[in-house]
Amino acid sequence: MKELSDIGLIGLAVMGENLVLNMESKGFQVSVYNRTTQRVDDFVNGRAKGKNIRGTHSLQELVASLERPRKIMMMVKAGKPVDDLIESLVPLLDQGDILIDGGNTHYPDTNRRTAYVESKGLLYIGTGVSGGEEGALLGPSIMPGGSQKAWPVVKPVFQSIAAKVEDGTPCCDWVGENGAGHFVKMVHNGIEYGDMQLINEAYHIMKDVLGMSADEMHLVFKEWNEGPLDSYLIEITRDILAFKDEDGQPLVDKILDTAGQKGTGKWTAVSALEHGVPLTLIGEAVFSRCLSAIKEERVAASKIIKGPKPEFKGDKKQFIKDIESALFASKIVSYAQGYALMAAAAKEYGWNLNYGGIALMWRGGCIIRSAFLGRIKEAFDRNKDLSNLLLDPFFKDVVEKAQQGWRNVIATAVINGIPAPAISSALNYFDGYRSERLPANLLQAQRDFFGAHTYERVDKPRGEFFHTNWTGRGGTTASTTYNV
Repeated sequence: MKELSDIGLIGLAVMGENLVLNMESKGFQVSVYNRTTQRVDDFVNGRAKGKNIRGTHSLQELVASLERPRKIMMMVKAGKPVDDLIESLVPLLDQGDILIDGGNTHYPDTNRRTAYVESKGLLYIGTGVSGGEEGALLGPSIMPGGSQKAWPVVKPVFQSIAAKVEDGTPCCDWVGENGAGHFVKMVHNGIEYGDMQLINEAYHIMKDVLGMSADEMHLVFKEWNEGPLDSYLIEITRDILAFKDEDGQPLVDKILDTAGQKGTGKWTAVSALEHGVPLTLIGEAVFSRCLSAIKEERVAASKIIKGPKPEFKGDKKQFIKDIESALFASKIVSYAQGYALMAAAAKEYGWNLNYGGIALMWRGGCIIRSAFLGRIKEAFDRNKDLSNLLLDPFFKDVVEKAQQGWRNVIATAVINGIPAPAISSALNYFDGYRSERLPANLLQAQRDFFGAHTYERVDKPRGEFFHTNWTGRGGTTASTTYNV
């Protein structure tokens, strides 16, 4: 073992442990520390035994064990624990040393921390890490942002441990300044929420409208995973549906229908509201989890409120193809909305985001990895200023061709009383986005009627505002115009 380690890591929970083992397997010597020092000893004498991993029992010992400039990755719970750890580490470090937050941190915190740490003469990186336990060990998708000067120092480590696509390109590259890395990871997680909800709605429709068994649905997802929908989430859904409990029955049927969440989907939806971006599908995915959580209330309501009894009389095989079309078209809308949100944030914060490169970073290691992401890279190669994925020739063609099946699925779900909020909101967004004229003219008239909020006219230049005395009792004074 070398006298000084290449990098240090604090926080030996599931992700931390596996990232350390990943780094060591790529030739890096790692020093580790955990607040509960017994965990350090258990790790060093267990999974890390015989490897180039040094256990330390204090922050001072950890810092002293690292080569300069020191690189310390923090894998601790988001929020105050990160701030407390930074405060403890800053006095121990020298100019140019680098702190790395690899947790699911809210990007405004990373904006703030980058400025603070840089004011102390240090460098800071906030990086999204996606892929779960297996990804952390074998190769995650890594999305770093923060202090630009830190990137050349940590790049060899990050790109070595990241997942690789077919041509060997690592699923890791510099995202941008301040909280850009954590913002992109947040959007990734929001899209993950959307993808999972879309898959769940397809499952619900097949199960309750078509009356399909878990084994039958397993075969459908197996087929889908060999086509345009090829992705990690479709793949694991295929495997989940085939998994049997000890009694030989599908385990999925025995799992309570209440979904948990850690907040990143909610952050994405809130951020969309703050930036004025219609992120409708991901918002519905978050609310669907909230609705699932009120299990007891739903059970009680089911005994009081009645809806239609599901019944299907059409072509089952064709309808499954329609579900596939609806799923793929909705997935495109989810990404279109997510990319629109990233573009809005980049404009506000001055980030120079590489949108095609982000798609490549998501192609391997992460939860939303899929063959589909290569098409996004190609779209931005064709037009680096693409304002919406739906305007790219490939995606436009796919979604237009999917329309008939997409609409049939939603209509069938509605008639049979099966909720499909994400698939429906995706189509509503598509129909709204392609509409030259929406009913917001009436909305502005209403706002002007009750609040003198003014309106623009179709026969006058944009930016010229008018107010009408609708009742004859109002004055000529209008409210100032502004957008929240």
